[in-house]
Amino acid sequence: MLRSIATSSTRRRFASSAEKVWQVYLSGEIHSDWREVIAKGVESKQLPVICVSPNVSHEDSDDCGAIILGMEEKRTNWDKIGAGMNNIRTKNLIEESDIVVVRFGEKYRQWNAAFDAGYAAALGKSIITLHPPSISHMLKEVNANASVVCEDTEQVVDTLAYVIRGELPTPRDGDEFIPIADRLGAGNPNP
Repeated sequence: MLRSIATSSTRRRFASSAEKVWQVYLSGEIHSDWREVIAKGVESKQLPVICVSPNVSHEDSDDCGAIILGMEEKRTNWDKIGAGMNNIRTKNLIEESDIVVVRFGEKYRQWNAAFDAGYAAALGKSIITLHPPSISHMLKEVNANASVVCEDTEQVVDTLAYVIRGELPTPRDGDEFIPIADRLGAGNPNP
């Protein structure tokens, strides 16, 4: 692959072939706008990405079975019917996706997100996890199956830009960034 010479902003771009459209499944917590932030970042970088997700309306996700099939007397049946309907969407979208981004927040336990990550891993999907560093330890097994672990949505968008087009942003460390070839020194056999 050819690499262009780094510009003064240290932005690099790799030559790419015809662009495919990537499907990215956005799994996880539903109480913040992280999905919209990623979608806007993908759009601003003009990446060939379609973002898909589970139903993010908590009420609709809980009540879909009862609304469509009628009320059940026992809550366990109500939950099972709704979960089954939601599972149809989730399984199909994960199976069709190229990349699965799984967001874990600090406030709520996202059992469904952990299940989605496990299902994606079993299918051999590329996984990006997104969560604050404070919960890394409890997600160590999930992170071990992820190709990339991000702390914020900007890192997710930058990862997608690199994976899809070979585009690198300005280093997060700014002037403190030292390229690996410089760190290893002159004459290193594996620069």
